[in-house]
Amino acid sequence: MSDVEQVVVRTRKLEELLRQQYHAHGDGLHQLISSCEERLPHDVIVKLRYVATVEDKADGEAGFQLQDRKAFLAVCRECEKELTPRSGRFIWRVALMLMMLMTLAALVVYYIHWEELLQHLR
Repeated sequence: MSDVEQVVVRTRKLEELLRQQYHAHGDGLHQLISSCEERLPHDVIVKLRYVATVEDKADGEAGFQLQDRKAFLAVCRECEKELTPRSGRFIWRVALMLMMLMTLAALVVYYIHWEELLQHLR
């Protein structure tokens, strides 16, 4: 994937997150950030502005090349992680831990009462 394609794909994901989670409105990433700036985490705003500036350069310059692809992708990942609601991740962790706890409890019960259960299986 070329540099321009990567920039466009990553910024579209961020735009979608801003529209869905923060009810942002506007045409480009800069407008979306400005429309919901008071609701955004403060440390993310600077990173989002950086991504928006890179996107503007990718759209405007012929033969655009990312100077530091790894750094740009890392900033995009951080922004995506910050903009994704945490409650979903928390709930999934709790559900997984609860399922593991119940499975462990069932194993302990079967281990303790195995001789008695074995008589009923025969």
